[in-house]
Amino acid sequence: MDAFRALPATARTTLGRHRERAVTDQSALHAVLDEALVCHLGVIVDGCPVVLPTGYGREGDILYLHGSAANRSLAAAVQGEVCVTVTLLDGLVCARSVFHNSMNYRSAVIFGRPRLVTGEAERLAALRVISEHLIPGCWEYARQPSRKALAATAVLALALDEASVKVRAGGPSDEEEDHALATWAGVLPVGMAIGRAEPDPLLPPGVPLPPHVAALQARWSGGGGVPEPGGPASRLER
Repeated sequence: MDAFRALPATARTTLGRHRERAVTDQSALHAVLDEALVCHLGVIVDGCPVVLPTGYGREGDILYLHGSAANRSLAAAVQGEVCVTVTLLDGLVCARSVFHNSMNYRSAVIFGRPRLVTGEAERLAALRVISEHLIPGCWEYARQPSRKALAATAVLALALDEASVKVRAGGPSDEEEDHALATWAGVLPVGMAIGRAEPDPLLPPGVPLPPHVAALQARWSGGGGVPEPGGPASRLER
């Protein structure tokens, strides 16, 4: 097991509410980022806040994001501070009181100033990380990006130097006097599921489903992403 490495505490990463839900182990941050598939990039563009959903990938303590080189938001991101958020929804918490209805989740918030990746070697490595995070095995299987595609793509690198992780797990937090109510309470687990692969109608006859796609489908099929008792959400709870 990896040694405990505490996330640096700053004014921006110290939780204001439900501080008991803070998880300070850096491995917890990595776990959330590695399981989620979409992040939200918050940036100021011409004085207005903009939040963009985007794909990403993690390599060590660097988060890579990418998008169109013509995207004004990505261009603005390297001019100042950004905020990146990732959330995994693990369950809907049904309480005896509507006030205590809640969600079980794992979330990460990252602050920093990203840099534009310009070196060809790092750009290719970053795009591979992003691609493999989304569909493991696709980089070796599919055609590599052309120079035209690379020129049209911007890649940002954001150090994971200032981040926080917050986790809620378990059942409802009802008032003690409500426990005797004949009102159902509990948790509805939530997770990602991938359905049966749908071939592109333009595929030539006889092209089989590649092993890496079949493996991804098997991993998440039938609600395989729903956390089991003692799963990631429970292990990260403090």
